[in-house]
Amino acid sequence: MTSTVDPISLPPKTASNDTEIDREALARLLIEIARNVDPDYRARFDGVPTADPRMETLRQLLVSREISELSRVTHLLDEPEQLAAAVGGVLPSAAARAPHAQLGEALAPAVERAVQRSIQKSPRTLTDILYPVFLPAIRKSIGEKIDQTFQSLNETLRHIFTWHGLKWRFESWRTGASFSEVVLKHSLIYRVEHVFLINRNSGLLIAHVTADNATSEDPQLISSMLSAIQDFVKDSFNEKEQSGLDTIRFGDLRLWSEVGPFATLVSVIRGNPPEELHEIVRDVLLRIHDECSQALEQFDGDSSQLAGVEAQLQTCVELKQEESNQGFPWLVVAAALLVLIPAGVWFFISWQSGQRWQAYVSLLETQPGIIVAEQKIRGGQFYIAGLRDPLGADPQSLLSATQVDPARVHSQWQFYQSLEPEFVLKRLTASLYPPDTVRLSIVNDLIVAEGEAPDTWIDRARAAARQLSAGGPEFDISKVRDVSPEARAAEHWQDYVSRLEAQPGIVVAQQMARGGQFYISGLRDPLAVDPQALLSGTEVDPARVHSQWQFYQSLEPEFVVKRLTVSLAAPESVRLSIVNDRIVAEGEATATWINRAQAAAQQLSAGGPVFDISRVHDVSPEEREAERWQAYVSRLRTQPGIIVAEQKIRGGQFYIAGLRDPLGADPQSLLSGMQVDPARVHSQWQFYQSLEPEFVLKRLTASLYPPDTVRLSIVNGRIVAEGEAPDTWIDRARAAARQLSAGGPEFDISKVRDVSPEARAAEHWQYYVSRLEAQPGIIVAQQTARGGHFYISGLRDPLAADPQALLSGTEVDPDRVHSQWQFYQSLDPNFVVKRLTASLTPPKSVRLSIIQGRIAVVGEAPAAWINRAQAAAEQLSADGVVLDVSQLHELDLAELNHLREAIQTTDIFFSSGKVVPGPEQMPVLDRLAGQIKEFAQDARKSGVTARFMLTGHSDATGRETANASISAARAETVRALLNKRGVTPELLLVRGAGTFEPAVPENSRTGSSTNRRVSVTVNLD
Repeated sequence: MTSTVDPISLPPKTASNDTEIDREALARLLIEIARNVDPDYRARFDGVPTADPRMETLRQLLVSREISELSRVTHLLDEPEQLAAAVGGVLPSAAARAPHAQLGEALAPAVERAVQRSIQKSPRTLTDILYPVFLPAIRKSIGEKIDQTFQSLNETLRHIFTWHGLKWRFESWRTGASFSEVVLKHSLIYRVEHVFLINRNSGLLIAHVTADNATSEDPQLISSMLSAIQDFVKDSFNEKEQSGLDTIRFGDLRLWSEVGPFATLVSVIRGNPPEELHEIVRDVLLRIHDECSQALEQFDGDSSQLAGVEAQLQTCVELKQEESNQGFPWLVVAAALLVLIPAGVWFFISWQSGQRWQAYVSLLETQPGIIVAEQKIRGGQFYIAGLRDPLGADPQSLLSATQVDPARVHSQWQFYQSLEPEFVLKRLTASLYPPDTVRLSIVNDLIVAEGEAPDTWIDRARAAARQLSAGGPEFDISKVRDVSPEARAAEHWQDYVSRLEAQPGIVVAQQMARGGQFYISGLRDPLAVDPQALLSGTEVDPARVHSQWQFYQSLEPEFVVKRLTVSLAAPESVRLSIVNDRIVAEGEATATWINRAQAAAQQLSAGGPVFDISRVHDVSPEEREAERWQAYVSRLRTQPGIIVAEQKIRGGQFYIAGLRDPLGADPQSLLSGMQVDPARVHSQWQFYQSLEPEFVLKRLTASLYPPDTVRLSIVNGRIVAEGEAPDTWIDRARAAARQLSAGGPEFDISKVRDVSPEARAAEHWQYYVSRLEAQPGIIVAQQTARGGHFYISGLRDPLAADPQALLSGTEVDPDRVHSQWQFYQSLDPNFVVKRLTASLTPPKSVRLSIIQGRIAVVGEAPAAWINRAQAAAEQLSADGVVLDVSQLHELDLAELNHLREAIQTTDIFFSSGKVVPGPEQMPVLDRLAGQIKEFAQDARKSGVTARFMLTGHSDATGRETANASISAARAETVRALLNKRGVTPELLLVRGAGTFEPAVPENSRTGSSTNRRVSVTVNLD
């Protein structure tokens, strides 16, 4: 800062009549002060002599304090940080004392520039600030508009096709109002019966207005309960503070709530009110806040300053809409019909035309080679565009079958080549020109060519197949034969070689075609067919065939048969044949021929086929008779029930002996047809009972006389009885089965069901007993069935399934069941864990689990709980149950107990008849909220959960029901206030004790005020 004051020059010393003041000394003193105040003046006073020491002393005496203060202020101004701290210390008080108008004018430019700069720098900050304010209001406004729209739509749809709807449509046309407005005017009948104005903070009733003929209970009680319900909903569902209860509906009665800054307006409406009524009620609430804002904010129960509020509320009570009764509007009906009939005809014609168009489009979409890309109807004209194969159907020709006017159809088709098999087939036919010997067809979406063609056509077809493989259907030409001369000759040669290889006695060793000549070599049996003769009919030129064959003897059966026939000269009674690659001789021959045949068979066995001469019979008489006798004996041995023990031939006689079942075949009757002379047969048979299943089955059938419902059969050598029979027959069958078990076949009667009622009931009873025995915790000690009743007894754990409940579904009559159960404690680990959980009540920090039959307790718990768990472990160890508590750790709850005591000794007191505590209780609530939050956090760290029971109390004044309600409302109010102070609502439980738990006897005014309280109880889980 620079001074503009001219340098000071000392005037010459002149005589003065004032003898008391030395003017020169005073001037020097002032110059010295100027030097010290502003260093910039120092240069201007260089020519002025300094003051003498006496002046310095005088200066210190007069202005030393001001000089030091001025120096401090100068230093303060030179240090920005110290200056800002000093100004910040005095700025709030200065702003508070300054006039509001002047302060606003002074701060407005700076604040506007700061806000503008802040918004430009970070717009999201302003969004975050305004979001909690604007979003609920916008959401509520949008919600009301949506409700209004749906209400209008619902009522309009409900009455649109009724007589009232036609009448109201005519009224809409006559008055110029919209149809929905007229519908809502006549259909929404309502009446506002009560209006409550409730203080938002304390829940106290400010004013109440009632319509004529409307009944209600105590308004103050209704106001308290509405506030308590609203706080309960907020606390229970974690709703934000700025939100509130909007609508309550009970039958035909509705409660609408509008929330303001300081008060809530609750309207009780009977009927179906329009959504616009929200706006009317909200306007009334806004007017009340505009006129009485300060009185509402400071309301403490005194309504004297709010005298004009009831007049405002009276306007809400006067809101209603009653049903009007008018005659039937025949004129409206006639006018509506005149409008609706032409409209219906037009609509039907338009709908029919659209249906025909859609049928035409569907027909096009099903046509191969046509792809509809776009189709629409606009202005009565039809537009369609897409792709069309030139080989496909003509879309214009398809119009004739759909009754669509061709003049109204505008089509735009782009040509393309479809890859569908039928179109590809047409193009291949047109491009390849297949000969008449080739046929093209579609088989399973493949294009197949069959027949004969020259190699040039086949090459073109292969090229076309390769082109199609990029995305079209497959073109298979594998069935087309090449008909060129070289190919034909090669095919004929391969046919000839194949014929040779199929001939017996010919072995082709090598064959090839070279230079138009054919070469073949191999082995050939002289008895085989001549290869040269096979050339005929093969179209192979014999002059081009060069063959070289080596002779050998084939061991194939047909050639061996030919050689044996030539070498053995078999008689006519013997026939040689091939059976399964074996050479079989059958018939009759002399012994000499048989011997020669046996010698030939031995020679063939070295590597040829087997020569079987076992079927050649010796034609001597003795041999004939011996053969016939052996055939008879073999026949007897195959008969069931006959055992041949001995048989022999001696002196031209036949002897046989053995065992025979009387049910078996008669040996004598079997002689007929065997050509054995019965007079020469001597037999000796002993009777016995055969144990073969068919004979045992016959004897069981004859002895048991099974009923028609039982069928006896033989299954895998066992005799099986199936069906139903009475118990008497089953007992006889069981006895027969025991007799057979000594060595005969098994007699199985397990598939025969006892059809007696007692047996059915016994089956059901056994099923029920099996279900009980499978249940854990149930031990069946004894069960019997006697005299048509069932008796069961045993042990049952109380935690196990109920035996009576298990009877359902077993078809056992409960009235015939007599049970006697003794309760016991099962040592099954699952039941033990349930009992331990119920008796010990473990905290959440402790977990009980079953590990390999042992019960393990893991976690942290208080010392008292650990002692109880250890005692339970000792008791269980005597019963053989292991309860492992080694992984339990003790919790330190000393600090929690101290804080718990502090919380439980805190009470919140109320004035008489009030549900909101007074201002003097707010510090107590603040301290209690902090203690509860601290206790809950410490308890959570310790592994336990804290719950706080808020119990409301009242004095003995008034009715007991009212005292119970006001005590519950006080507890709800305290919970809401604690929630507002940051206490989690889930930790707080409330109950109203009324007058039943007084703190002190009510024998004085002091006792009544002490009992009007809310107490806190701390519980640890």
